[in-house]
Amino acid sequence: MTPSARALGYLYLVATPRLRQTETEFLLRVQDALDGGVDTLQLRCKGDAGPYGEARPYIALAERVRDLAHARNVPFFVNDRVDVALAAGADGVHLGQNDLPVGWARQIAPGLRLGRSTHRPEDAERALAEAPAYFATGPVYATPTKPGRAPAGLDYVRFVAALRPALPWYAIGGIDLTNVQEVLDAGAERVAVVRAVLDAPDVAAAANALLQKVRQRAD
Repeated sequence: MTPSARALGYLYLVATPRLRQTETEFLLRVQDALDGGVDTLQLRCKGDAGPYGEARPYIALAERVRDLAHARNVPFFVNDRVDVALAAGADGVHLGQNDLPVGWARQIAPGLRLGRSTHRPEDAERALAEAPAYFATGPVYATPTKPGRAPAGLDYVRFVAALRPALPWYAIGGIDLTNVQEVLDAGAERVAVVRAVLDAPDVAAAANALLQKVRQRAD
């Protein structure tokens, strides 16, 4: 199946390996998340992510995560690294505001779908002009995943919702079952999470509970 044929879903998991976690345990948690309802998946390995800061182990892990996603027809993105996304056969790459510019990414890898992070109204407006496959809006709440970055807040979610984007967008940042309803009430129809699913005692149950909330809003 071609990358463009895998539809973007409503519950996006940014899967980040934990330093005190074996690769086997990480992959089992990703599998449980997919079984619980995660319908869009990203692998995020930063430079401080142990061995995955180097390209070769990052690619090897990405290939295994890709297989889990594609077995369930879920689109799979790699964070930041266009080279890793290409080598691992990912559907796309997610680019932050300080990552490779969208125009360059399209020249290097025209077959990859692009995701985009946005944090301010001007970022969202630029993303609409760039026309990626989707963009993310946040962080809605303070989160240790983005240390030092002030939350964009619910007002930013409302701003983006008012634009009525013609492309999919995800609210992200500190979202969990305790606050997802207020994010949806602010106008989000899709959410992206990290800790709320991957670090939950029951990963599949956490994913399913969040997906049900989001689908109620989408319906």
